[in-house]
Amino acid sequence: MNGLGPSRATRWIIGILVGAFFAVPLLSTLLFTLRDADGGLSLSRWASLFDPARAAALRPIWTGLGNSLVLAAVTVAIVLLLLAPTMILVSLRFPKLKPVFEFAVLLPISIPAIVLVVGLAPIYLQIGRTLGTGTWTLAFAYGITVLPFAYRSIQASIDAADLRTLSEAARSLGASWPTVVLRVLAPNLRQGLLAASLLSIAVVLGEFTIASLLNRQVFQTAMVVVQKQDPYLPAIFTLLALVLVFALLLLIGRLARGTRKARS
Repeated sequence: MNGLGPSRATRWIIGILVGAFFAVPLLSTLLFTLRDADGGLSLSRWASLFDPARAAALRPIWTGLGNSLVLAAVTVAIVLLLLAPTMILVSLRFPKLKPVFEFAVLLPISIPAIVLVVGLAPIYLQIGRTLGTGTWTLAFAYGITVLPFAYRSIQASIDAADLRTLSEAARSLGASWPTVVLRVLAPNLRQGLLAASLLSIAVVLGEFTIASLLNRQVFQTAMVVVQKQDPYLPAIFTLLALVLVFALLLLIGRLARGTRKARS
């Protein structure tokens, strides 16, 4: 079996090529933000983030970032409080509906964002009259766009855990259904729930089309506005956003390892 796999040199070459594919654009962006007018390297543009004189130029980005973080929190709540319990219910009570449910939640990935906006625009007119035009209302649209990514992450954990046996055992001991879901099933699905939350946050922080066409100020639209005045600030905040997502990825990996050790 070992002879059928790639050699160690081949694995190293593939690893280097894949690493370069991701590292070269990031390093180029970093050097772009560090290069000064004389051709040298300087941290002056990064230090300007804390300059009170540039507070007015940075205000749109901070406002957009705050709105995006609120949207990320609401979107994650939609995934954890609506999608995950629905998936558990379908898996335990209505397994015959699983193909239809899977088709419905995977459908948004095949629909362009601009087409979604055309369909959502009349709905958001009613939402604006009922709930206002706050940026947080975009979470309803983002909850749809993240469905395919969140579904795959959670479904992988559901397939790996024997939910039926766990739920029947807990019910036989007198546990109510909320207790079964929160204290028995959710801990066994922790890795999938964390991965779904991370993917939801990444999608929300990187989404531009829906927010732009629905005229909402978020992180990406704010960077487009600021880029017209200073092309370096969006590059700096893009790198900071990537660092944030990478830190969340490491946190999820550590929590997942902790879960596996606890089970062992």
